[in-house]
Amino acid sequence: MVDPIAPFDEIRGLRALWARVTQHDSPAEARPVPIRTLLDMLGLGLEQTMSMLGQARPDWPAFTAWIAATAGLPDAARLARYTAWYDGAEPPAEEIARQAAVMAMAPVFDAEDQARWDRDGVVVLRQAITRDQAAAIADHLWSILDADPADPATWYGPRTNGIMIQHFQHPTMDVPRRSARMAKAFAELYGHADLIVSTDRLSFNPPIRPGYTFPGPHLHWDGNLTPPIALETQAILYLTDTAADHGALQVVPGFHYRLADGWIESLNGADPRTVNLSSEAVTVPAGAGDLVIWRHEIPHGASANRSNQPRLAQYVNHYPMHWPDQRPWL
Repeated sequence: MVDPIAPFDEIRGLRALWARVTQHDSPAEARPVPIRTLLDMLGLGLEQTMSMLGQARPDWPAFTAWIAATAGLPDAARLARYTAWYDGAEPPAEEIARQAAVMAMAPVFDAEDQARWDRDGVVVLRQAITRDQAAAIADHLWSILDADPADPATWYGPRTNGIMIQHFQHPTMDVPRRSARMAKAFAELYGHADLIVSTDRLSFNPPIRPGYTFPGPHLHWDGNLTPPIALETQAILYLTDTAADHGALQVVPGFHYRLADGWIESLNGADPRTVNLSSEAVTVPAGAGDLVIWRHEIPHGASANRSNQPRLAQYVNHYPMHWPDQRPWL
């Protein structure tokens, strides 16, 4: 029987993360822990891991056993790639071959898609996964909520994270994470395939009604606005056909150009995150299985669902592995 602790002992940064959050003693790390990249490599959600560490404060064996029970033992190829990146070494041959195969695929975006991306900083990848695959994830989400698609009375159970459903591991959710078509889409936008896929959560946005108002998230940024802002993406996978009034993603298109042209400086010291941009927002409708991708400089958020059916979604992103941004936060 494989010892569930042993595979984790040498993972770069993992013991330091455990020690920092639980306040256990651990050898000092010479560099910051790349938390997001580390957890995505392991197939763990950021929120679930930090919550587990902060609340349970497990010892090291209990933490590594929890990882194995939650996400399984580390994937050998992903671990080898992460270790090489962490150590500043060349990627393993298997990873080089994977990236080359992605780049050799036929393009998934046409000229109109590329023009929209360049102009708006937003693009839709049609049929990132099939409608049947999207429906399977939606069925799983309904089961998590213990809700009935045919019974609106079951759609409004108590939740502590608004429309966000803090669930990260399931075979149906791994289908888009392993989608070659999706990997190609992000490689086209970045210009390379040296990217890692996120382990992110689900979303359930029910219709507004008397007694239930849309809780957000409203327009916001998730990243640091201190220049220079490197290209990074965010993305949402619709699991149901999502019209403009169906709680669709909303964005302020083209805002990356305004940031580059000195918009923040024009505020004369005002907090950019408090500026109301809602009058400039547009919704992004798309079909089940479609992936909406946007630059992270674009203000974005969900919208109030004014239809008669919930919007179901999964967050899936590909991004370059990176160290924590230690610049002043803006």
